[in-house]
Amino acid sequence: MFFIPGFIISIITFPGVIVHEFAHQLFCRLFRTSVLDVCYFRVGNPSGYVVHEHPRKNSHQIWIGLGPFFINSLIGALIALPAAIPVMRFGSPTIVDYILIWLGVSIAMHSIPSTGDAKNIWNSVKDKQTSWLVKIVMTPIVGLIYLFSFGSVLWLDLIYGFAVATGIPYLLINLLA
Repeated sequence: MFFIPGFIISIITFPGVIVHEFAHQLFCRLFRTSVLDVCYFRVGNPSGYVVHEHPRKNSHQIWIGLGPFFINSLIGALIALPAAIPVMRFGSPTIVDYILIWLGVSIAMHSIPSTGDAKNIWNSVKDKQTSWLVKIVMTPIVGLIYLFSFGSVLWLDLIYGFAVATGIPYLLINLLA
């Protein structure tokens, strides 16, 4: 393994950062939580952010924090799907196919919520008003978020991005072919 500074990864995969922040903002709007400030991309740490008011319900904060997982994974897979078919089946990919694969991987690898997102989710989970069922379900999920966040030094986010952008289309192709 080799180390590449985070800001370089963010520059190379900037579409994923933009979609990640858009997903937070989208879930804020879905739950009628006012957004105070948004930065879709910048060179620095963090590479993007959404500042919002405290949601009315703890469940809303959980969904806002998890939003990028669902949105980035879905968009990454959908963007890569038309390119994955020629790359995996027909053997005649074009430069556009490779650009779509890069775009899908870039977006999907930013699916994992950040440690800041995990902290916000955890604060909502451990609140005394949160139901015991939500606590049981969300506690291991928060642990996985931290694991994947720290695992980014071992390229877990890139592995996830490739799995979503190429693995899901591969499975679909094999199921439907």
